[in-house]
Amino acid sequence: MERKLDVGGTLSQAFSIYGSQAGVLIPLALGLFLIVAVVNGIAAGSLILLPIGLAVSIIAGTLYTGMVVTLVSDVQDGTRDYSVGDLVNSAKHVILPLIGAGLLAGLGIGIGFLLFIVPGLFLMTIWAVIAPVIVLERVGVMKAFGRSRELVRGDGWRVFGVIVSVVIIVIVVRAILGAIAVGIDDSAVARIIFDWIGSSLTAPISAIVAAVIYFHLKGVKEGGAPPAPVEPGPAVV
Repeated sequence: MERKLDVGGTLSQAFSIYGSQAGVLIPLALGLFLIVAVVNGIAAGSLILLPIGLAVSIIAGTLYTGMVVTLVSDVQDGTRDYSVGDLVNSAKHVILPLIGAGLLAGLGIGIGFLLFIVPGLFLMTIWAVIAPVIVLERVGVMKAFGRSRELVRGDGWRVFGVIVSVVIIVIVVRAILGAIAVGIDDSAVARIIFDWIGSSLTAPISAIVAAVIYFHLKGVKEGGAPPAPVEPGPAVV
């Protein structure tokens, strides 16, 4: 009998990995999400620019997840520790595909949210493991979308449940930091700084969850251990 994805178990595993690896996950996020915070600060309050801000956030999140997935694999195996440089190097040969996939996913999900939110949530669900697929299976951008949907198929509601839980956690953390920012200094600069901090603290949760979901779905549907990262070589676009 197949072992179904468990929302609570997935989140528990993700937070366990986050706690043990925060020293490398947060500095990497701080470096990557500074640009995102600035873009979101510029886009704040504009319905026209909102999809652009969301797209940039998803591109950064896809790239970040691609850098984190190998760490999650090795932490599960108990094999080694990573530095920030190690995480960047683990995905350097697929950076362009990750950015391309993040761009397409960001545009699709951004438009989906404008169309009464539900289409955006649907796309977030079926595209939940695009980054792990690109990094570990080295498929092209377009194939990654189909591969992600293939892995999620049959577990869509459970994946959706995990995603909604993560979204709620992120919203709560960001709301608390936003309230603190307003209380300290209700200026654009303060909002950008606290948005940067919020992104950097919550990005590891989303990234680790995506990796954990991938490894679970891969193991249940196809059996065996997750695929090891391919040796460095030309990126597939």
